[in-house]
Amino acid sequence: MPRKPRFYVPGAPVHAVQRGHNRSAVFFDDLDYLEYLRCLKQAADSCDCEVHAYVLMTNHVHLLLTPEHADSVGRLFQSVGRHYVRYINETYQRHGGLWEGRYKCNVIESQAYLLSCMRYIELNPVRAGMVDHPAKYRWSSYAANALGVSNAVLSAQAEYVALGRLPDDRQSVYRGLFDGVSDSDELALLRCALQTGTPLGNERFKAEIETALDLKVGFARRGRPRKKNSQLST
Repeated sequence: MPRKPRFYVPGAPVHAVQRGHNRSAVFFDDLDYLEYLRCLKQAADSCDCEVHAYVLMTNHVHLLLTPEHADSVGRLFQSVGRHYVRYINETYQRHGGLWEGRYKCNVIESQAYLLSCMRYIELNPVRAGMVDHPAKYRWSSYAANALGVSNAVLSAQAEYVALGRLPDDRQSVYRGLFDGVSDSDELALLRCALQTGTPLGNERFKAEIETALDLKVGFARRGRPRKKNSQLST
């Protein structure tokens, strides 16, 4: 069966996940997480790809990216994979691949879903039962986005910046997005779009993507997106 093509539009955010081969661990020590972040920062800079949110789990990673070029995301994953796998193999005296054959990804509409996606990513350790609050998990972007901790990997996206005029203001609003009641429909929608690789947004966004790419790309599920400033929940 032919592989489903990936769709990228310069300037449109992308939610991506990469898992360890057979869901095996890809991080074994704190130094491994730090090395991955170093590789990610280097790749983001060299491939013209901004990173807005991330979480590094034991056997997979989630990234929220905005590519400057159509090939930026692909080149970023190639770069990170090349350098990080070499590091792991040399550090632990192992051979062969580390990741699944392909990372999964989908384009998202920033106005409707960017903040939802950021929160979905940073709540991964909570859903996995590793911590009871995202602030307690070291290897995610929550501390930077919600608490203002300096993080050289990240670049602020426009929807996040619009949360407040000053950094303290937007961090406060952002923290409030994590206080809501779980929304299973929203969670299912984000997962479905990621698994199928289809754009996530309203009908206008879908039409814009298809026009930009000059092909039909499908849609994860139709429905009215949340209002920009509504409270978001897992």
